[in-house]
Amino acid sequence: MPKPILLLTRRLPEAIEIRAARDYDARLNSADETWYRDGAEIARRATEAGAAGILCAAGDPMGPATIAALPDSVKIIATFSVGTDHIDIAGAKARGITVANTPEVLSFATAECAFTLMLMAARRAGEGERMVRAGKWDGWAPTQLMGVTLEGKRLGIAGFGRIGRELAAMARGFRMEIHYRDLRRVPPELEQGATFHDDDRGFLSAIDILSMHMPGGDATRKWLNAERLSWMRQGAVVINTGRGGSVDDAALVAALSSGHIRAAGLDVYDGEPKVFPGYLGLENVALLPHLGSATIETRDAMGQRALGNVDAVLLHGKAAPDAAK
Repeated sequence: MPKPILLLTRRLPEAIEIRAARDYDARLNSADETWYRDGAEIARRATEAGAAGILCAAGDPMGPATIAALPDSVKIIATFSVGTDHIDIAGAKARGITVANTPEVLSFATAECAFTLMLMAARRAGEGERMVRAGKWDGWAPTQLMGVTLEGKRLGIAGFGRIGRELAAMARGFRMEIHYRDLRRVPPELEQGATFHDDDRGFLSAIDILSMHMPGGDATRKWLNAERLSWMRQGAVVINTGRGGSVDDAALVAALSSGHIRAAGLDVYDGEPKVFPGYLGLENVALLPHLGSATIETRDAMGQRALGNVDAVLLHGKAAPDAAK
């Protein structure tokens, strides 16, 4: 029996590509050529190959036009991500194509990234690193680059899912007070003493640091806008490792420039890899290139989980364990 054909849109960790090549007629993109940015090109390659499955990644344009252009041979789209907002799930279901993601395996790593940004922003680490590299450091001084401590600060977590709760666990070690905003209150055993807020204004006005872990979509588009920023305390800090589109960039730049927001730390951007130009001239914002899940352990686990979903559908004729609802 010929092996099912699996199209991989991106270069993936070595162990994942080895497994894919072992179990499938794998069409790899080991050079990470940028054809994955073009939905029509993804569909064309899937058609030419007669692909039974597609292993794509976050940001790949798998919208309605791409889904409609896929060949009938495609039975599963497995995404190397937790988020599925880049995929037309309804369109895929209408065509009988399973969509699966990689939940649960990247929560700790993404929370680590958020905590890294919290420290960078609060302690002005980006400014200090740039100063040293530029040869502008003249030595220690009593008032040089004074930031703020995390100890005793009120951390507000917007989106208290797996990642948000992992961040809360880390923050407790720094003796921070945990507040959260979500659609509904979680059970006490998950809350672990955190304070639930059922309205945005009360939540934002109560905290010193905001860490955003919201899903994408119209409901959260530009959620952090000028009005919500105005509800935050003078000198608050903003962290976003969730979705770039959840922030009104112009409003945040204005708040950072005025000093109303002390500092920000961003790992995701609206329209990435483009970055809103206003951030680039500000010293009080730490910018990372979407490193949330970028650990060897996590990326390997994501790939293994993605291939597990592909195996279920193409090799075993079963439902994908992580099929999107």
